[in-house]
Amino acid sequence: MKCPHCTIAFYDNWVVGAMNRGAVRLGWVYRSALCPECTDLVIEVSPSAKDAPWQMLYPAGANRGPVPSQVPANIVGDYVETCNVLPVSAKASAALSRRCLQAMLRAHGYRGRDLAAEIQLLLDESDPAKAIPSTLRMTIDGIRNFGNFSAHPITDVTTLQIIDVEDHEAEWCLEILEEMFQHFYVRPAEAAARKLALDAKLAAAGKPPSKG
Repeated sequence: MKCPHCTIAFYDNWVVGAMNRGAVRLGWVYRSALCPECTDLVIEVSPSAKDAPWQMLYPAGANRGPVPSQVPANIVGDYVETCNVLPVSAKASAALSRRCLQAMLRAHGYRGRDLAAEIQLLLDESDPAKAIPSTLRMTIDGIRNFGNFSAHPITDVTTLQIIDVEDHEAEWCLEILEEMFQHFYVRPAEAAARKLALDAKLAAAGKPPSKG
């Protein structure tokens, strides 16, 4: 789990306590931890210490760092909303992540009957210039298994369907989106900028522009 303050690291060094009103136990419990990197405090609450979900109380939203400037505004909006809802509901955050991922895939020509099929189209990409790195292949394929997608096909109608996921799965969805930002938007923009700079140098030397 990444620290919601610095987004660098976070260890599960929780200290758990009961919430009381005087001598009366309220049933709710809290847990707190300090990030070893930024030393800021994280507080979560739960109606029960056993099997009940934890809800982040502080900080109020998830801090994932700035979104690269190359990412389109509509994708940024979905991503930011996905981050902000994570401390409140992992299920809702994962649903918004799926919508954000589907929007990126369709914007790049990967259209299928549902999200699982569109992910498969990306994995089957034969153009070396468009193929995703092997490390990303392993992680993006896993998103289809969250919440038993085979029993809940993610279509245009059900993309935002709320399906059970673990907290770490919802956070993993965000990490996948961030990697996809690099693949679809940041790296192509950086490559184009490098080519532009090279062509400017070639032109200044009286040479033709580079190929590709």
